[in-house]
Amino acid sequence: MVPFAVAGIVVWAVVGLVLLIFFRDWLAAHDHENWLWICLSGFLSGFVGLAVMLRHDANRRRRRAGR
Repeated sequence: MVPFAVAGIVVWAVVGLVLLIFFRDWLAAHDHENWLWICLSGFLSGFVGLAVMLRHDANRRRRRAGR
């Protein structure tokens, strides 16, 4: 599951950077600057998901080792 969390973090970062670099003026002109904040929150919340997945994988390894 960790690769999915990492992929999500990367996707939010790339989309946020593309919007920031290439579409910032368009977003401001159409009053959609909140999309930059949405990308930032997706990027940051991805780290929470990553921590959950790392803990889940560690617990699964521990349970399998105990058998």
